[in-house]
Amino acid sequence: MNAFMSVAKAGGFRDAARAGQMSPSGLSEAVRRLEAQLGVRLLNRTTRSVVPTEAGRRLLDRLAPALAEVASALDVINTARDTPIGSLRLNVPVSAARLVLPAILPGFLAAYPDVEVEIVTEESFVDVLASGCDAGIRYEERLEQDMIAVPIGPRVQRFAAGAAPAYLKRRGRPEHPRDLLSHACIRGRFNSGTIYAWEFQRDEEALTLQPSGPLIVRAGGGTDLAVDAAVAGAGVVYLFEDWLRPYFERGELEPVLQAWWPRFSGPYLYFPGRRLMPAPLRAFVDYVKADRAQAIL
Repeated sequence: MNAFMSVAKAGGFRDAARAGQMSPSGLSEAVRRLEAQLGVRLLNRTTRSVVPTEAGRRLLDRLAPALAEVASALDVINTARDTPIGSLRLNVPVSAARLVLPAILPGFLAAYPDVEVEIVTEESFVDVLASGCDAGIRYEERLEQDMIAVPIGPRVQRFAAGAAPAYLKRRGRPEHPRDLLSHACIRGRFNSGTIYAWEFQRDEEALTLQPSGPLIVRAGGGTDLAVDAAVAGAGVVYLFEDWLRPYFERGELEPVLQAWWPRFSGPYLYFPGRRLMPAPLRAFVDYVKADRAQAIL
């Protein structure tokens, strides 16, 4: 069952074998035995891809949480160790990997040298268990109701707009968010296909805009390109203030409409409320809580 889940998640026997340090032939034989035992094909195999059948998808939906519970039960042995041993997989957006984890992970890795951490950057809002991860980082509006959430990173953040000095000299400086409708704006598109809106707020006035511009990038992977294009003078970029701050400090970008930058609550580490939590995850949760308490002091 683990072999089947690994192959389905990786989309192929070779990639699954590489990730799990197993042989492709061993994985293939394990899946073949499972299919023979169940009497149904679980994977459609071609020379270019391996995808679950309808029966395979239904089995995956049930297997992921069940095998996670088994792993948690076996992990109870970790409580007898001085320090936990094992792996920790976190599903996080690119913004968290860039702006939140660098301040936390180095200290955690030093404190728990026997824990291997894998970061899966994902802009789609997937089920962490179904994706094979132990926990995730998301913002409040994306949290699922049956999950436990622990604050991680800054508790208040802002979105910011910026443009290169040369662009502002050429096109003029926006005085009101609506002025952006006549500017070249560098936009981002979610994996769902939606182009995200630009939000602004000052005192009691709030606006949501859908500006236009010459460049659209995929959220996450294309964000650095959006910033580089703005630095080169292609237009106005709208992004996390923390992401743009180094460019502001170096003078490569100038703040635009700073009085209108909206605030929002910071991210959360979230994970299933299982009775048996894997020891590496418990260690990480405790470390995040202690780091948060130290920051408050």
